[in-house]
Amino acid sequence: MLHAHTVEQVRAAERELMARLPEGALMQRAAAGLAAAVVDFLGSAYGRRVLLLVGSGDNGGDALWAGAMLARRGVLVEAWPLGDTVHEAGAAALRGAGGRFVEAPGTRPDVVLDGIVGIGGRAGLRPDAATALKLLHGIPVVAVDTPSGVDVDTGEVDASADGSHVEAALTVTFGTHKACHLVDPAAQACGAVHLVDIGLDLPEARLEALQPGDVAALLPRPAKDSQKYARGVVGIRAGSALYPGAGLLSVAGAACGLAGMVRYVGDAAVADRVREQHPEVVGEGRVQAWVVGSGGGDAVAAQLEQALGDDVPVVVDADALQHVAPEQAAVLTPHAGELAAMLDAQRSDIEGRPLHFARAAAEKYAATVLLKGRRTVVARPDGRTRVNTTGTPWLATAGAGDVLGGVVGALLAAGLTAYDAASVGAWLHGAAALLASDGGPIVASEVASALPQVVREVLS
Repeated sequence: MLHAHTVEQVRAAERELMARLPEGALMQRAAAGLAAAVVDFLGSAYGRRVLLLVGSGDNGGDALWAGAMLARRGVLVEAWPLGDTVHEAGAAALRGAGGRFVEAPGTRPDVVLDGIVGIGGRAGLRPDAATALKLLHGIPVVAVDTPSGVDVDTGEVDASADGSHVEAALTVTFGTHKACHLVDPAAQACGAVHLVDIGLDLPEARLEALQPGDVAALLPRPAKDSQKYARGVVGIRAGSALYPGAGLLSVAGAACGLAGMVRYVGDAAVADRVREQHPEVVGEGRVQAWVVGSGGGDAVAAQLEQALGDDVPVVVDADALQHVAPEQAAVLTPHAGELAAMLDAQRSDIEGRPLHFARAAAEKYAATVLLKGRRTVVARPDGRTRVNTTGTPWLATAGAGDVLGGVVGALLAAGLTAYDAASVGAWLHGAAALLASDGGPIVASEVASALPQVVREVLS
């Protein structure tokens, strides 16, 4: 599991560790990992040019110590102070290694090292830092710990007209990931994220991201004596005469093999097409979970009421979201526009603060909320949250959410908790899209078709 800790947790762990180490040792650990990552990024050291953007705090100190280590390997290092002071020991180390301080960039560097502000920073940059970044536009940036100008604990950025933040090609972080590394929009500013272990003893994190081993451990597996009913039966109430494809795609996601049986209950014409394309799908009967809402049209309110009447977990998507009440559903799967309507908010606010609003919705509706996006956020009512890091931009295609709802429903029917079903479903869905895409465009049905192969690869 990839864990993301808060600034408060990280600082407490750092204080505890520094009490047991010689003065400055922790900063030098971080700087050594940072310097090594910069060399890897550049591909070589001798003769390369690095410009340090140095703020007043320890983040600037990390950059200066790393600059000294790079200078000793033959890198031409310049430091541009952007704060009121600089870290004295780090500055002395840089000068001693042959680096120098400048009032403005000279020769164009190969890479810029962002040490402007650290994990104590908030969204937005001071005008002098914003101006410096504009002068260096087009030069790749390696961010120290976090890109300067993002909110570390929320993943938010300054949305005002004059708001600015670093756009890094690589972020080298220390001890643990933070929310800004996982959650959009800040995660988009991080580029690739490289974690340097500096020996912190950290408490349990409330924000995490599943890795392949976690998914493999959570995936339901049939026992040697399993039969189809024991593996779970998922029911689909989706699609209509106007939107038949939504029903077909919801069924395709559910029929990925993770549950023992899929039932379709809905429009007669859609049911005929379901039987043609998925002859293994059957009609009405007992289920362990329902998926309701995609393309339901005028019948969606009745479909939701009927599903809720069975007293089994329900996944609610699309049109059905406007009819659901608190404590009714197991999983809600809105996109930003749908969640905006549910919370009486603006879509732009949801997109700018997905972590905040996913958690707010989970608390309000007493349900697991899966907020779809580039980095899908899955939140529990108690605030525990997972961010999904699989997927491809090509997954932004019509019907992809219908497939996702079916997958989550199948996992729910197979016995996973709502939180695990939603987060594992999102991971598999994104991985299937990446497999099906192979770097190019895809349609939703191809994502559904790729799901069994992804499951096989994870289990192997």
